[in-house]
Amino acid sequence: MRRIALDTETTGLNPLDGHRIVEIGCIELEENIPTGKEWHAYINPERPMPEAAYAVHGLSEEFLLNKPIFKDIAGDFINFINGAELVIHNAKFDIGFLNNELKKTGLSTIDLKKTIDTVQLAREKIPGAAASLDALCKRFDIDLSIREKHGALLDAKLLAEVYLELTGGRQASLTLTQKNKEKNNEKNKEEKESIEGLKFTSIKLTEKDLEDHREMLKKINSPLWLK
Repeated sequence: MRRIALDTETTGLNPLDGHRIVEIGCIELEENIPTGKEWHAYINPERPMPEAAYAVHGLSEEFLLNKPIFKDIAGDFINFINGAELVIHNAKFDIGFLNNELKKTGLSTIDLKKTIDTVQLAREKIPGAAASLDALCKRFDIDLSIREKHGALLDAKLLAEVYLELTGGRQASLTLTQKNKEKNNEKNKEEKESIEGLKFTSIKLTEKDLEDHREMLKKINSPLWLK
Protein backbone atom coordinates (compact mmCIF):
# COMPACT_ATOMS: atom_id res chain seq x y z
CA MET A 1 0.00 0.00 0.00
CA ARG A 2 1.44 3.37 -1.07
CA ARG A 3 1.04 6.20 1.43
CA ILE A 4 2.27 9.79 1.55
CA ALA A 5 3.13 11.57 4.80
CA LEU A 6 2.21 15.20 4.05
CA ASP A 7 2.56 18.55 5.77
CA THR A 8 1.93 22.18 4.80
CA GLU A 9 2.94 25.61 6.09
CA THR A 10 0.57 28.54 5.61
CA THR A 11 0.14 32.29 6.14
CA GLY A 12 -2.52 31.71 8.78
CA LEU A 13 -5.12 29.43 10.28
CA ASN A 14 -8.12 29.68 7.93
CA PRO A 15 -8.23 29.72 4.10
CA LEU A 16 -11.66 31.38 4.29
CA ASP A 17 -9.89 34.44 5.73
CA GLY A 18 -7.70 34.66 2.63
CA HIS A 19 -4.74 32.68 4.00
CA ARG A 20 -2.69 30.59 1.59
CA ILE A 21 -0.21 27.70 1.50
CA VAL A 22 3.49 28.66 1.40
CA GLU A 23 5.15 25.23 1.61
CA ILE A 24 4.27 21.56 0.99
CA GLY A 25 6.39 18.56 1.99
CA CYS A 26 5.69 14.90 1.13
CA ILE A 27 7.41 11.63 2.09
CA GLU A 28 6.52 8.39 0.28
CA LEU A 29 5.88 5.17 2.21
CA GLU A 30 5.45 1.73 0.66
CA GLU A 31 3.96 -0.90 2.98
CA ASN A 32 4.63 1.62 5.79
CA ILE A 33 8.36 1.78 4.98
CA PRO A 34 9.93 5.05 3.68
CA THR A 35 11.07 4.59 0.06
CA GLY A 36 13.43 7.57 -0.01
CA LYS A 37 11.20 9.45 -2.48
CA GLU A 38 10.03 12.89 -1.45
CA TRP A 39 8.35 15.97 -2.95
CA HIS A 40 8.78 19.52 -1.74
CA ALA A 41 7.93 23.05 -2.86
CA TYR A 42 7.95 26.60 -1.54
CA ILE A 43 4.99 28.61 -2.86
CA ASN A 44 4.40 32.32 -3.39
CA PRO A 45 1.12 33.02 -1.52
CA GLU A 46 0.53 36.25 -3.46
CA ARG A 47 -0.24 38.08 -0.23
CA PRO A 48 1.63 39.57 2.77
CA MET A 49 3.10 37.29 5.43
CA PRO A 50 1.68 37.94 8.94
CA GLU A 51 4.26 38.21 11.72
CA ALA A 52 2.58 35.41 13.70
CA ALA A 53 2.94 32.96 10.78
CA TYR A 54 6.54 34.07 10.10
CA ALA A 55 7.39 33.34 13.74
CA VAL A 56 6.22 29.74 13.26
CA HIS A 57 7.95 28.77 10.00
CA GLY A 58 10.42 31.58 9.28
CA LEU A 59 9.37 31.97 5.63
CA SER A 60 9.43 35.66 4.81
CA GLU A 61 7.47 37.53 2.18
CA GLU A 62 10.77 38.44 0.48
CA PHE A 63 11.97 34.80 0.39
CA LEU A 64 8.72 33.59 -1.20
CA LEU A 65 8.40 36.44 -3.69
CA ASN A 66 10.26 34.63 -6.54
CA LYS A 67 8.82 31.18 -5.77
CA PRO A 68 6.16 29.60 -8.04
CA ILE A 69 2.48 30.17 -7.33
CA PHE A 70 0.32 27.17 -6.49
CA LYS A 71 -1.11 26.62 -9.98
CA ASP A 72 2.44 26.27 -11.36
CA ILE A 73 3.26 23.33 -9.07
CA ALA A 74 -0.25 21.85 -8.79
CA GLY A 75 0.15 19.28 -11.60
CA ASP A 76 3.48 17.99 -10.27
CA PHE A 77 2.05 17.79 -6.75
CA ILE A 78 -1.06 15.87 -7.86
CA ASN A 79 1.08 13.44 -9.89
CA PHE A 80 3.21 12.67 -6.82
CA ILE A 81 0.30 11.96 -4.46
CA ASN A 82 -1.89 10.26 -7.10
CA GLY A 83 -3.17 6.87 -5.97
CA ALA A 84 -1.67 7.19 -2.48
CA GLU A 85 -3.36 7.34 0.90
CA LEU A 86 -2.42 10.60 2.65
CA VAL A 87 -1.09 10.54 6.22
CA ILE A 88 -1.56 13.98 7.81
CA HIS A 89 -1.32 15.37 11.34
CA ASN A 90 -4.61 17.23 11.88
CA ALA A 91 -5.79 16.38 8.37
CA LYS A 92 -8.78 18.76 8.43
CA PHE A 93 -6.42 21.75 8.57
CA ASP A 94 -4.10 20.73 5.69
CA ILE A 95 -6.86 19.33 3.47
CA GLY A 96 -8.88 22.52 3.98
CA PHE A 97 -5.97 24.60 2.67
CA LEU A 98 -5.11 22.17 -0.15
CA ASN A 99 -8.71 21.99 -1.36
CA ASN A 100 -8.95 25.78 -1.29
CA GLU A 101 -5.89 25.99 -3.58
CA LEU A 102 -7.11 23.16 -5.83
CA LYS A 103 -10.50 24.85 -6.28
CA LYS A 104 -8.78 28.08 -7.30
CA THR A 105 -6.96 26.20 -10.08
CA GLY A 106 -10.04 24.25 -11.20
CA LEU A 107 -8.69 20.87 -10.07
CA SER A 108 -10.47 18.06 -8.20
CA THR A 109 -10.37 18.31 -4.42
CA ILE A 110 -9.10 15.69 -1.95
CA ASP A 111 -11.60 13.61 0.05
CA LEU A 112 -10.89 14.13 3.75
CA LYS A 113 -12.47 10.74 4.55
CA LYS A 114 -9.75 8.98 2.54
CA THR A 115 -6.92 10.41 4.63
CA ILE A 116 -5.29 9.06 7.81
CA ASP A 117 -5.29 11.67 10.59
CA THR A 118 -2.45 10.87 13.01
CA VAL A 119 -4.00 13.14 15.68
CA GLN A 120 -7.07 10.89 15.79
CA LEU A 121 -4.88 7.79 15.49
CA ALA A 122 -2.76 8.89 18.45
CA ARG A 123 -5.86 9.58 20.57
CA GLU A 124 -7.13 6.08 19.80
CA LYS A 125 -3.79 4.37 20.49
CA ILE A 126 -2.74 6.47 23.50
CA PRO A 127 -5.90 7.87 25.15
CA GLY A 128 -5.30 10.90 27.33
CA ALA A 129 -1.77 11.57 26.07
CA ALA A 130 -0.72 14.78 24.31
CA ALA A 131 -1.21 14.35 20.55
CA SER A 132 0.86 17.20 19.10
CA LEU A 133 3.63 16.21 16.68
CA ASP A 134 6.28 17.46 19.13
CA ALA A 135 4.76 15.47 22.01
CA LEU A 136 4.55 12.28 19.95
CA CYS A 137 8.15 12.66 18.74
CA LYS A 138 9.31 12.99 22.35
CA ARG A 139 7.17 10.03 23.40
CA PHE A 140 8.73 7.80 20.72
CA ASP A 141 12.25 9.22 21.20
CA ILE A 142 12.37 10.71 17.69
CA ASP A 143 15.14 13.31 17.30
CA LEU A 144 13.82 16.90 17.28
CA SER A 145 17.18 18.65 17.65
CA ILE A 146 17.23 20.07 14.10
CA ARG A 147 13.67 21.43 14.32
CA GLU A 148 14.22 25.07 15.29
CA LYS A 149 11.13 26.15 13.33
CA HIS A 150 8.32 24.35 11.54
CA GLY A 151 9.13 23.19 8.01
CA ALA A 152 6.81 21.15 5.79
CA LEU A 153 9.37 18.63 4.55
CA LEU A 154 11.03 18.15 7.94
CA ASP A 155 7.65 17.80 9.64
CA ALA A 156 6.55 15.28 6.99
CA LYS A 157 9.65 13.20 7.78
CA LEU A 158 8.91 13.37 11.51
CA LEU A 159 5.29 12.52 10.81
CA ALA A 160 6.31 9.43 8.83
CA GLU A 161 8.33 8.20 11.82
CA VAL A 162 5.47 8.92 14.24
CA TYR A 163 3.02 7.09 11.97
CA LEU A 164 5.29 4.03 11.87
CA GLU A 165 5.44 4.02 15.66
CA LEU A 166 1.66 4.40 16.01
CA THR A 167 0.95 1.54 13.61
CA GLY A 168 3.74 -0.80 14.68
CA GLY A 169 5.27 -0.51 11.23
CA ARG A 170 8.82 -0.07 12.51
CA GLN A 171 8.61 -3.08 14.79
CA ALA A 172 6.97 -5.17 12.05
CA SER A 173 9.74 -4.38 9.59
CA LEU A 174 12.42 -5.24 12.17
CA THR A 175 10.66 -8.53 12.93
CA LEU A 176 10.45 -9.35 9.22
CA THR A 177 14.14 -8.57 8.78
CA GLN A 178 15.03 -10.85 11.72
CA LYS A 179 12.85 -13.66 10.36
CA ASN A 180 14.50 -13.39 6.93
CA LYS A 181 17.93 -13.47 8.59
CA GLU A 182 17.02 -16.57 10.60
CA LYS A 183 15.59 -18.21 7.47
CA ASN A 184 18.80 -17.53 5.51
CA ASN A 185 20.96 -18.83 8.38
CA GLU A 186 18.90 -22.04 8.49
CA LYS A 187 19.19 -22.45 4.71
CA ASN A 188 22.99 -21.95 4.84
CA LYS A 189 23.22 -24.52 7.65
CA GLU A 190 21.23 -27.08 5.64
CA GLU A 191 23.40 -26.52 2.55
CA LYS A 192 26.59 -26.93 4.61
CA GLU A 193 25.31 -30.16 6.18
CA SER A 194 24.28 -31.40 2.74
CA ILE A 195 27.77 -30.80 1.32
CA GLU A 196 29.48 -32.31 4.34
CA GLY A 197 27.34 -35.44 3.95
CA LEU A 198 28.43 -36.09 0.37
CA LYS A 199 30.84 -38.95 -0.37
CA PHE A 200 33.35 -38.24 -3.13
CA THR A 201 34.89 -41.09 -5.15
CA SER A 202 38.68 -41.10 -5.25
CA ILE A 203 40.12 -41.79 -8.73
CA LYS A 204 43.75 -42.90 -9.16
CA LEU A 205 45.56 -42.65 -12.50
CA THR A 206 47.62 -45.62 -13.71
CA GLU A 207 51.10 -45.28 -15.18
CA LYS A 208 49.63 -45.92 -18.63
CA ASP A 209 47.13 -43.05 -18.15
CA LEU A 210 49.98 -40.70 -17.30
CA GLU A 211 52.05 -41.84 -20.29
CA ASP A 212 49.10 -41.35 -22.68
CA HIS A 213 48.60 -37.87 -21.27
CA ARG A 214 52.28 -36.95 -21.84
CA GLU A 215 52.13 -38.20 -25.45
CA MET A 216 49.02 -36.13 -26.12
CA LEU A 217 50.72 -32.96 -24.81
CA LYS A 218 53.62 -33.47 -27.24
CA LYS A 219 51.19 -33.36 -30.16
CA ILE A 220 49.74 -29.91 -29.22
CA ASN A 221 51.42 -27.03 -31.12
CA SER A 222 52.03 -23.80 -29.21
CA PRO A 223 49.97 -24.61 -26.14
CA LEU A 224 48.35 -21.61 -24.42
CA TRP A 225 49.84 -22.43 -21.02
CA LEU A 226 53.37 -21.83 -22.40
CA LYS A 227 52.61 -18.34 -23.77
